[in-house]
Amino acid sequence: MSTFRIIGLAAALVLVATAAAAQTAAANDPAAVPQPGAMPPVTDRGIYAHAIFNQLEGRWNGSNPEFRWDGQGWIGTDYDKLWIKSEGTLGKGALDDGQQQFLYSRAVTTYFDLQGGLRSDLDSRPTRNWAAFGVQGLAPYFFDLEVTGFVSGEGHLAGKLEASYDLLLTQRLILQPQIELNLYSKSDPARLVGAGFSDIDTGLRLRYELDRKFAPYIGVVYQGKFGQTANFARQAGESTGDVRFAFGVRVWF
Repeated sequence: MSTFRIIGLAAALVLVATAAAAQTAAANDPAAVPQPGAMPPVTDRGIYAHAIFNQLEGRWNGSNPEFRWDGQGWIGTDYDKLWIKSEGTLGKGALDDGQQQFLYSRAVTTYFDLQGGLRSDLDSRPTRNWAAFGVQGLAPYFFDLEVTGFVSGEGHLAGKLEASYDLLLTQRLILQPQIELNLYSKSDPARLVGAGFSDIDTGLRLRYELDRKFAPYIGVVYQGKFGQTANFARQAGESTGDVRFAFGVRVWF
């Protein structure tokens, strides 16, 4: 992935964060407070913005350290939003698992949004583009859940599931299990991706919220590859399963 693409994605997330800060400042403006006797404003059509990096972390297993990011941001109303999602892993001088999504979402229930848009795989391997359709929201028992299906221009299908849960040990100390699963209908040897259940990225992170918007954490993560994907990894001299120590920060705006 070129430096310009990385800078462009970072700039997009910064713009979302800046919009969120501007919206907060406007909400605190005394002039915006309704006067006595005035009709209360309808607030469900206000424009808001939010950006979060759930993972900004180094991963270490004694050798070959990696840097991993996973973030997303949105701008819109309570019902309609535009999203940017970005994730990737930098290690051994190469960028891997670089997925960028550009989505529109519509609230379909109190806790779930229906999403659709584009996904681009932008990293050190050949670029692939997909149409994306899925749901994201808060499942029963307060699980954060994302389930997304993808269709490529070549007719390949793919699916992705992400889930996490915040277990409050105290008001500031939080234990978070997390999992990401990927599967594909057809193999793509150029990207070292095989058909079927492809890979898993899961971890257990313990964070301390110095502030609700800034929380350093430590944890243990596991990356595993399966089936044809594992065979491609072996042929390329890569690991098919790896446990790593993780340390990083979770931030949101």
